[in-house]
Amino acid sequence: MKKLFLAVCVIAGILSGNAQTKKKSKTKSKVTAAVTKATAAVKGVSLSESDIAGGLKEALNNGVTKQVTKLMAEDGFYKNDAVKILLPEELQKVDKKLRQIGMASLADEGIKLLNRAAEKAVGDATPIFVNAITGITFTDAKNILMGADNSATVYLQNSTNKPLYAKFSPTIKTSLDEVGATAVWEKIISKYNSLPLVTKVNPDLTDYTTTKALEGVYKMIAVEEKDIRTNVKSRTSDLLKNVFAMQDKK
Repeated sequence: MKKLFLAVCVIAGILSGNAQTKKKSKTKSKVTAAVTKATAAVKGVSLSESDIAGGLKEALNNGVTKQVTKLMAEDGFYKNDAVKILLPEELQKVDKKLRQIGMASLADEGIKLLNRAAEKAVGDATPIFVNAITGITFTDAKNILMGADNSATVYLQNSTNKPLYAKFSPTIKTSLDEVGATAVWEKIISKYNSLPLVTKVNPDLTDYTTTKALEGVYKMIAVEEKDIRTNVKSRTSDLLKNVFAMQDKK
């Protein structure tokens, strides 16, 4: 009887040990799986939809903030050859004629003041860009991320061009007055139109400057986008590194 009891105890012990071993093994497997998943996420292999959208939004916010800040500073347009606003075609002959008659300084001042008006208006862009960036869906984000080097810029341009023009135009008009551009250009155009044998001009400087200011903003955001897509050092957070690692592999 005692032998039978001992045998039963031994078997029970073995079974209990096996059960605990299986339980530990199962727990260990879960932990291993969790660690593997976490490691994969850190490496950018497995990212959630919100991660991808969040990474793209972070990149766009960084790019917009950086470039808008640069452009709205004094000489942000005027001393940046990539976006400097030059004269519209119909005024290039005005510029040339003024220089021929010794009025180069007046022509130079006219160009500078167009750029000053643009610099003054660009600060109005940020809230509109932020609103567009906030509205990016996961589908938008993934398509943008895996698209061309300027996909995000194109998305922003399509989403913001109309509201930005509506916001910029009155600001540009006011700015042209405030920085003295309106008075200078009235003087320039009046002087030119008084010359014999010239075709009189009367350009819409507000529309022209607004359009060129917008072109400059999008051009500089495109520069920033290309940089973060191609320069790993520009990815300043773990989220940016992980998200843009996905497009590196496309």
